[in-house]
Amino acid sequence: MATKKPAQKKAPAKAAPAKPVNAFMKPLQPDAALAAVVGKKALPRTQVTKKIWEYIKKNNLQDSANRRMINADKKLLPVFGGKEQVSMFEMTKLVSQHLK
Repeated sequence: MATKKPAQKKAPAKAAPAKPVNAFMKPLQPDAALAAVVGKKALPRTQVTKKIWEYIKKNNLQDSANRRMINADKKLLPVFGGKEQVSMFEMTKLVSQHLK
């Protein structure tokens, strides 16, 4: 009987590291109303959200009775489309309208 050699496995070719293709990480330019809150520099959507939350907490704008609601101040009123109060979920939708 002839002995068969085990098939040699080829080492997988090392691919170049993939660049993350994530829409959330693409820098977007805030318009004038949003820039008053987050700054004029183009930022990824994740950083915009982070800066808005920093602003909300710094200025104590979360509703004390219902923490899911955000009360607008003078700077946030134009971002929220003139609404005095919006939910957290509605806020993300309204903020995205101010990013290009």
